[in-house]
Amino acid sequence: MASVYEQMTNEELDEQIAQLEAEAEKLRARGLKLDMARGKPSPEQVDLSRPMLDVLTSSTDLVDEGVDAGNYGCPDGLPAARRLMADLLGVDADNLILGGSSSLNIMHDVIVHGWIHGVRGCEPHAVQAARGPLKFLCPSPGYDRHFAVSASVGYTNVPIRMTPEGPDMDEVVRLVENDPTVKGIWCVPKYSNPTGITYSDEVVRRFAALRPAAPDFRIFWDNAYAIHDLNEEPDYLLDIFGAVSAEDHDNLVYEFASTSKVTFPGSGIACVVASPADIADLRKTFNVERVCSDKLMQLAHVRWFGDADGVRAHMVEHARILAPRFELVDEKLESGLGDLECATWSHPRGGYFVSFDGPKGSAKKIVALAEELGVKMTPAGATWPYGKDPDDTNIRIAPSYPSLEDLGAALDVFVTCVRLVSARLAREAR
Repeated sequence: MASVYEQMTNEELDEQIAQLEAEAEKLRARGLKLDMARGKPSPEQVDLSRPMLDVLTSSTDLVDEGVDAGNYGCPDGLPAARRLMADLLGVDADNLILGGSSSLNIMHDVIVHGWIHGVRGCEPHAVQAARGPLKFLCPSPGYDRHFAVSASVGYTNVPIRMTPEGPDMDEVVRLVENDPTVKGIWCVPKYSNPTGITYSDEVVRRFAALRPAAPDFRIFWDNAYAIHDLNEEPDYLLDIFGAVSAEDHDNLVYEFASTSKVTFPGSGIACVVASPADIADLRKTFNVERVCSDKLMQLAHVRWFGDADGVRAHMVEHARILAPRFELVDEKLESGLGDLECATWSHPRGGYFVSFDGPKGSAKKIVALAEELGVKMTPAGATWPYGKDPDDTNIRIAPSYPSLEDLGAALDVFVTCVRLVSARLAREAR
């Protein structure tokens, strides 16, 4: 359907552009300096976890089930902390390893493990790559840092179209089951970054039913937003390990998660989950690079939360802070753009982002204009491998960090930029 701008006469469109340019100049004169570039928890969210800092003192018993959290050892992580993360993810704690505070760091370690050592006895990917490029599938729009990890190691990133149900599984199946150079796929299965969609049961089952041409192919299941619901009717994600087991598979999935947006970003606990054989394979590499991770933070999390229900109660407070921000995004976009037919955006029930699509060829112009007017956005194209959005339409909106007042001001600028760029593109097309 043509946008309202495309239906205007030349005179009407020129008048509209002039009005929007005048509005943009007024916004420029305000000298705003607002940032919506990344999905960081707001200061209010971080403050929710401040009481955790009082849990461990100089007189605290630092022993957890016979393990001294204040000394070397127990490289898999404290037993109670492993159970806590396992309960949140619905997995077996025996198949889970804790590793520092960053799940992205663990993902990098797992990628490098396959590149240097090979996956469970298979030839190292570095050796295979000497005979020809190896591929990593990247559902797009997706998470830029995922794409950066696989590209930096040496894989060729291949975009896969996202649908409202998840990745285009016909394309995934075609590539994974027929091309032995395909070694992995990035997935954010719940409240996906940036689209906010949760993979349907059918998509999860099709992942579980994959019969890869490469025995060392793995699904990188980054369940970053597993407990980041915004309301009392959260999305449901089918358990990938249960689905894999039902298909008589074992070694197909690496799952990742962390508390980075639950407690303290950069100072939480992170984990990887896999089959018993794959975990044993990873452990051999992990035990070379570290004696243990930060067991004091693991202990603090366990002592403060108590159990998984304690974490879930904490996340209700996060939702109380975040939900109004997402409501404001929808309100501002709907009131400013809803009747123009020039843009679409997601309506997530959890996670950290809203995925926005403007007219073809608009994203870079919108982001650049917004920055001129004092609002920093995620770079246009970042949600695609190598920063190349083929239609230049997608923009990731990250509403979590700014105050509601600042967010409202930033969205007013954004809406003006979308309207002005859309009108200019309609005029140029004539």
